[in-house]
Amino acid sequence: MTAVGVGVDVGCLFVVVRALWYGSRYLVDGAVRIARRVGLSELVIGLTIVALGTSMPELVVTSDAALAGLGDIAVGNVVGSNSYNLAVVLGIVALFRRLPVDRAVVRRDGLVMLVATVVGLVFVSDLTITRPEGGLLVGGLIAYLAYLARSGAGPTPSGDSPVTASSALWREAAAVVAGLALVIAGGHLLVMTASDIARFFGVPAWAIGATIVAAGTSTPEVAVSLVALRQGRVGVSLGNVVGSNVVNLLGALGVAALLRPLEFAPAAVTEALWLLGLSSGVLLLLWTGRSLSRPEGGLLVVSEAIRWASEFLPR
Repeated sequence: MTAVGVGVDVGCLFVVVRALWYGSRYLVDGAVRIARRVGLSELVIGLTIVALGTSMPELVVTSDAALAGLGDIAVGNVVGSNSYNLAVVLGIVALFRRLPVDRAVVRRDGLVMLVATVVGLVFVSDLTITRPEGGLLVGGLIAYLAYLARSGAGPTPSGDSPVTASSALWREAAAVVAGLALVIAGGHLLVMTASDIARFFGVPAWAIGATIVAAGTSTPEVAVSLVALRQGRVGVSLGNVVGSNVVNLLGALGVAALLRPLEFAPAAVTEALWLLGLSSGVLLLLWTGRSLSRPEGGLLVVSEAIRWASEFLPR
């Protein structure tokens, strides 16, 4: 790749950011309206529909890397994305606005995220993730989503005629599809351009997966969370981060291992331990203060800067 190619990639980044932003708006608006029609709470919307949508880049990129035999990229993307979500996405949201939290969220969904992180660490500890382990991860995700769907369901709102409701539902579904298409396409392009730039400068495969690729695939979470926050939908913003982390660990990593057993570098264990510590710390902050303050958000962002710096230090 030449210096001219790098320049083209940098130019593409600006186009990608716009695509992700508009795609995220369509996704949030359409998903929230649909879920309200079937009686789901905004928190459950964020934990399920929006989280699944914004985690699609991680799922696709991790699966592609697994099929290509690039275990470092696959696992680094998932672990790095989850760290990025907690530190940067939640951190930036908290910097914009103090983030109130219901302790029920920490007890139920935060606990699921923490358990998934521990299970991920156990599976990563031997530097391989087998197909049976991948099946267990995917099974855990299915069980969690089924539980959320049951617990979050309520009486379906009424008031519209069947014809009007059907027409509105189709419009909202189209908005979700359009938003997802923009988010996924933008995430793919961002990953490709960022990876090309990183390889041009000789960055190791694991570092690419845990930083550049992870940040690229997490860009939809940033955009969706900020848009939801701007619209006052705090439940969607917080639920998106927690839900995405659960989907990444159980879904993206599980599907990738089912497609092809993963093998990766010892750095994965260190990164998984870091993620476990970060997850525990964030949950503790949310539990004790019932909110995430601006100083705490700033601290989270700084922690991610430290993690990135450590990735490029000689091992």
